[in-house]
Amino acid sequence: MNREQAYALMVQHTPSESLQRHMLNVEAAMRWYARHWNAQGMNEDEEQYAVAGLLHDFDYELHPEEHPSWGVNYLREHTDVAEPVLDAIMGHAAYTSTPRQSQISKTLFAVDELTGLIQAAVLVRPDKDIQQLELKSVKKRFKAPSFAAGVNREEVAQGAEELDVPLEEHMANVLKALQELDAAGNGVAAPEAGQ
Repeated sequence: MNREQAYALMVQHTPSESLQRHMLNVEAAMRWYARHWNAQGMNEDEEQYAVAGLLHDFDYELHPEEHPSWGVNYLREHTDVAEPVLDAIMGHAAYTSTPRQSQISKTLFAVDELTGLIQAAVLVRPDKDIQQLELKSVKKRFKAPSFAAGVNREEVAQGAEELDVPLEEHMANVLKALQELDAAGNGVAAPEAGQ
């Protein structure tokens, strides 16, 4: 499955624009990390990283009680999504107890909750401008449990640890990924038509 097919499937199964935006943000962070790993001499497939980001929550809105198992089963039966992507999707939900052994699995788990925190931090800014959002603000929001209370801080920290990336550096990386997405003309607040 390529990125365009994954995007179409995600939109088909996800009526909520905010959840669509979350998956687009996760896709951007996943792509950033795939390039980062490859620059370090790894051989990670950026397209698979993008597909994992786009599809990790595609079943959440319509099948929340069965997420992500419903989605993985659907993808297995109806698409040609690669097995590492399916493993990553299962592994991003800690409650599935799916081991995160591959780099793609660890990366998806690490960026998922953090993109939500950064998206929330942008939305409370009067200018809604991620380019003006600074790392110190992200760190401050992270330390305030009442802000974006649904973001699991323990999982963010665990994800950075599993990647072997210091938490502050991980935050900076994901912020940079989302700033690059925005600079390309794709804001973090709501999905743009034709993404």
